[in-house]
Amino acid sequence: MLTPLDIHDKEFKKALRGYDETEVDQFLDEVVRDYETMYRELSTLRDKVLSYEERIEQFQSMEESLKKTLVVAQDASEKLRANALHEAELIVREAEIKSGKTIDAAMNRAQQIIAEHDDIRRSATLLRSRIKSLLQAQIDLLDGPEWLDPGGVDLPEASAAKADPSAPEPVEA
Repeated sequence: MLTPLDIHDKEFKKALRGYDETEVDQFLDEVVRDYETMYRELSTLRDKVLSYEERIEQFQSMEESLKKTLVVAQDASEKLRANALHEAELIVREAEIKSGKTIDAAMNRAQQIIAEHDDIRRSATLLRSRIKSLLQAQIDLLDGPEWLDPGGVDLPEASAAKADPSAPEPVEA
């Protein structure tokens, strides 16, 4: 590739009927200036292209890194979601077990209370029956002939009560 200096230093041989040397030199000077401008622009553009290529490589590297990070984040998100679902299922299971135990305990306690109530009711009925029997025995004892005639002695108060049940009872002084 020619440089502007190559064009500037180029010398042509002189011929008998050649071109006007001054005109050729002026034209070559003009070509050198234009070529130099183009050469500088080309050099600047090459530098820019290299810079852009480096930036593209950086961006591609960043893109790859971002893709990997995104994949890792998605995996982590899926794992977190799966763990959260699993933990929620465990919590629900524990709550179901706990509520089942609580319900069972409450049912057992209710059955115990019902059994205690039935026992108390039976005991109360039995006690009532015993008291009634005892009272009946006392009434029978009081109505019996032994009470009215202890030892064969007829007490006047007892005789009066037998004779007239509506008579008032004697008062002891």
